[in-house]
Amino acid sequence: MKTQVSPREKMNRPAKAVDIPAAIRKHFGQGKMLIPCPLDVDALVRTVTRGRLVTQSELRRKLAEANRADVTCPITTAIFVRISAEAAEEDLRLGKQKVTPYWRVVRHDGTLNEKLSQQAKRLREEGYVVEQGPRRNTMRVKNYRELLTAL
Repeated sequence: MKTQVSPREKMNRPAKAVDIPAAIRKHFGQGKMLIPCPLDVDALVRTVTRGRLVTQSELRRKLAEANRADVTCPITTAIFVRISAEAAEEDLRLGKQKVTPYWRVVRHDGTLNEKLSQQAKRLREEGYVVEQGPRRNTMRVKNYRELLTAL
């Protein structure tokens, strides 16, 4: 029987650098790819201040730079942002006031992550305007380009 691992427990997995897999070298080139630690992703998201947004690409760039890697895995970064979001929502349910502001992480075009069901709600609570995105069934932060920050 498989035991359920909580989002909080998943946050403690360590980072590691690997050679960029051959299957994706055409996209990333040769070099080292960081498989980030969920806690590092969470800590970086915590640095995004109210009134600002950050893209997942910017998170990956900063993580790679901080760990002397050429790139950061986009798939695991997205997964760890989601785990961070789930942990933050769990913390909110437990009554915690200060949680990781995962809702401030958007895609490169300002669209929201459809897997983060509370993202639009949390953004609106902070005063962001969320509107219909460029594709069907997508939402985007209005004027997102003006709100993006570099880490």
